Amino acid sequence: MLNAKFPGEIIHDLLGTIASGTHSLEYYWLDRWYNIFRFAQPNGALRNYYCNVNVPPTFAADILSYVDLDLDILVEPDFSYRILDAEDFEENAKRYGYSSDVQDNARRAVDALIRMIETRAFPFSGEDS
Repeated sequence: MLNAKFPGEIIHDLLGTIASGTHSLEYYWLDRWYNIFRFAQPNGALRNYYCNVNVPPTFAADILSYVDLDLDILVEPDFSYRILDAEDFEENAKRYGYSSDVQDNARRAVDALIRMIETRAFPFSGEDS
């Protein structure tokens, strides 16, 4: 888990204006094909979640590394969600020759994230651990 704050205002194409002081609580698992960012407004109110589908990360010499596979899920405070960049994933799977194992794991990660969102499983439960 990584806990950080945005030091300045950011204008993001998809997320709009992210205020200075927005809190980012980021969850990484070394055995999962995704990570989840929980963004909270400076006043603590939930802003949204952003889920990245990626190859499981590695952690060495205090550096966390992973390969982003372009598939993302944006989750609103009411837990409605949108799958993003599916076309990019399909194009890059061809362009970079993703193995069938990588493609299958990425799609399973999307399914797992959707189940977590819909059942309010951690970290969508509102608990911090």
